[in-house]
Amino acid sequence: MNQEIVGRSVLDVAFKVHTKLGPGLLESVYEAAMAKELRKIGHGVERQKAIPVFYDGELLEDVGFRADLIIDNLIFVELKSVAVVSDLFHKTTWNYLRLIPLQVGFLINFNEIHLKDGLTRITNGTEGKAFFS
Repeated sequence: MNQEIVGRSVLDVAFKVHTKLGPGLLESVYEAAMAKELRKIGHGVERQKAIPVFYDGELLEDVGFRADLIIDNLIFVELKSVAVVSDLFHKTTWNYLRLIPLQVGFLINFNEIHLKDGLTRITNGTEGKAFFS
């Protein structure tokens, strides 16, 4: 599978989960639901995978970065359930994407009435490009 196909599956599942659960729950609920739905349709899903950080060629111990979801080793997903998605969340998602390293990620804020308003596609090299125009 390629990034475009997997990315479309991620978005389809996010819409399905948001429709069923609605906004306002904990991020961990949306993470578990998305992982379940993505696995049901045949995707490999890793939850809360440690993100290693190297400095001067050495692994930094116990830095605590975790990827919410990594799908088929192609797409990184950072989940939020917040009133406002700040610039810091975009920068953090881009940094995680760079550290993993992967080319495509999504920052998804489930605390929106219309999920399309909470979706941002981030690519390694292009920060904060809105997925929906």
